[in-house]
Amino acid sequence: MITVLVLGSGLFLLGTSPSSIFLLFGGCGAIGAASLTVIGGGRRLVTVLAETAVRSSTGK
Repeated sequence: MITVLVLGSGLFLLGTSPSSIFLLFGGCGAIGAASLTVIGGGRRLVTVLAETAVRSSTGK
């Protein structure tokens, strides 16, 4: 998480537009989700998504 914050801040300070930074991190997240799906047969991704949905609905 700290790496994302440092990289995002660095890119912003170098003059990269925020929309480009969000697009970059969104692409990285998509690649990570695809990797989890391929490696774990989809079960691990579904578990992570379900856990995230439960945590966001409870406000944690």
